[in-house]
Amino acid sequence: MTLRFPIADHSAALAFGGNRLDRMSERREDEPFIAGIRGDPAGRAYLFAKDLLVTKGDGGAFAFTRPEAEALGVDWQAAVFLGLDAEGPLFAAAIAAPAEDAGFALTNLRPLAISGAVDEERLGQLAQASSILGWHARHGFCANCGTATTVAQAGMRRDCPNCGTNHFPRTDPVVIMLAVDGERCLLGRQTRFVEGVYSCLAGFMEPGETIEAAVRREIWEEAGIRTDRVAYFASQPWPFPSNLMIGCFAEATSFDVDPRDKELEDVRWFDRADILPMLERTHTNFATPPKMAIAHHLLRAYAIHGAPVADDAALGTAATTAGALA
Repeated sequence: MTLRFPIADHSAALAFGGNRLDRMSERREDEPFIAGIRGDPAGRAYLFAKDLLVTKGDGGAFAFTRPEAEALGVDWQAAVFLGLDAEGPLFAAAIAAPAEDAGFALTNLRPLAISGAVDEERLGQLAQASSILGWHARHGFCANCGTATTVAQAGMRRDCPNCGTNHFPRTDPVVIMLAVDGERCLLGRQTRFVEGVYSCLAGFMEPGETIEAAVRREIWEEAGIRTDRVAYFASQPWPFPSNLMIGCFAEATSFDVDPRDKELEDVRWFDRADILPMLERTHTNFATPPKMAIAHHLLRAYAIHGAPVADDAALGTAATTAGALA
């Protein structure tokens, strides 16, 4: 059998998806190596005050040198080692919010990504930094016995000195999917959305679920629509605080919208011909999320190429009906 691979890595083109740092996972318990990394004069750090990125006043630079970071109260020996890029080691550290007149600014990653002013590689690094610092801030105690934990593996693990449990950073998987029925697709909106904006349906995966099962369940719960075949498209790190959005297409097998969980304000079918104007914000009544969101790219792929077609014979598999799994 000839294996067929995607011709493009869609995920790398998404906001927060372009991180190419060498994370050096295999060397994180090598204490001399980590000591050398921390002593490298080329070391830089991303600084966060709670969930907000700290930037410099002189043009909004993101990375701080060790002296600059230490001047803001960073314990360099405790900074989380993110990895290596072409310039040297990168770290992340949490600080107290600097004074308003200190020449720094606080920036939320969401509008930073929407603006398109930061390249995808940098955005990916910032997502990694934000997520790992958020995990440390929220997981300082052992979930097994309640004892305060200590940092290990240069910031990529926390250990309990009492019961010996190792705690690792968590990422919560979320399926986000476009159900399609030929020349139309299923979209919904939450009450918090800007008026007229519709997006793909989405929801957290549950324990014991495959991605495909979660896709089918969420569409059924949010829209009352049954689906069959599921095709993976791309994934996107989502550092709010630390999710992984798993983008898929799903083939609809029932068509009358009848939401079961009432989570959404509205769910409806949209003609494929309407999607490009919605993406470009030229539609009279409706719009979609901005380009930084994976939903935008799922919709653009559908608008341009139509629904994906699974070649089950070539893959040596058979499609499983949703009815057998629901």
